[in-house]
Amino acid sequence: MRSLPELQRDFVAAALFGDRAALHALGVVSGRLDAAARIAIYRNNVLGNYRKALGATYPVVRRLVGTPSFNTLVDAFVRAYPSRHGDVNRYGGELSRFLAAYAPARELAYLPDVARLEWAIDQANIAADAAPLDLEALARVPDEARGELRFGLHPSAALVASRHPIFRIWQVNQPEPHGDEAVDLTADGDRLLVLRSTQGTTIERLGRGEHALLAALGCGANLSDAADIAAAAEPAFDLAHHLKHHVAAQTIVSFRVRAPANRGI
Repeated sequence: MRSLPELQRDFVAAALFGDRAALHALGVVSGRLDAAARIAIYRNNVLGNYRKALGATYPVVRRLVGTPSFNTLVDAFVRAYPSRHGDVNRYGGELSRFLAAYAPARELAYLPDVARLEWAIDQANIAADAAPLDLEALARVPDEARGELRFGLHPSAALVASRHPIFRIWQVNQPEPHGDEAVDLTADGDRLLVLRSTQGTTIERLGRGEHALLAALGCGANLSDAADIAAAAEPAFDLAHHLKHHVAAQTIVSFRVRAPANRGI
């Protein structure tokens, strides 16, 4: 008798990929419909559910390419990147990578970055909450240790950088855009922060130094090194101003100080 994992693999191969050998191995009992037609019912249901789920995650991508083309690319994506999650809300993060190599979308060079922005928004909406930074505890850190501070970003915070004006593209493709809907695709690119706050999920444009600072902190750099990275990106960068802003906005919500090395006696 074949094991359950073997049957599951054959079902996926037959339902998603049309593998006739896997279909035969399943031993589907035919009635009015042959085995291929029976499996096709499951295939249509599975792909239809993925189209709906990813359409909810990527509404701007769907609008940019049109619903028929979006459904086609979702079908191809599902086969290229099968879900490894039990939660459909956590599926689809690789779409930007898929689009970068997807030939039918080659002329839309900005599309992978728009997808990255939409994924960041989607994940921000379901990220964990976090308490504000403990300012009293921060004030107790000795001056000589402050350069070693390592700040933690809010779980919803995500940085998205692109050489394309993706924020403008995203704005004009909302259900109810405001103002002029023209997009200058030759305009400068964007450095964006996606963050969920008490007012909802927001998108903020960042300067070069600000983006470099948050990226470095998010990767675990200490404050001294992150400040140097930000200054290299933007020589006139005002570290104190931007730290104050991102603490108040709750982009930065935690900190830790590296414990001193043990000294032998």
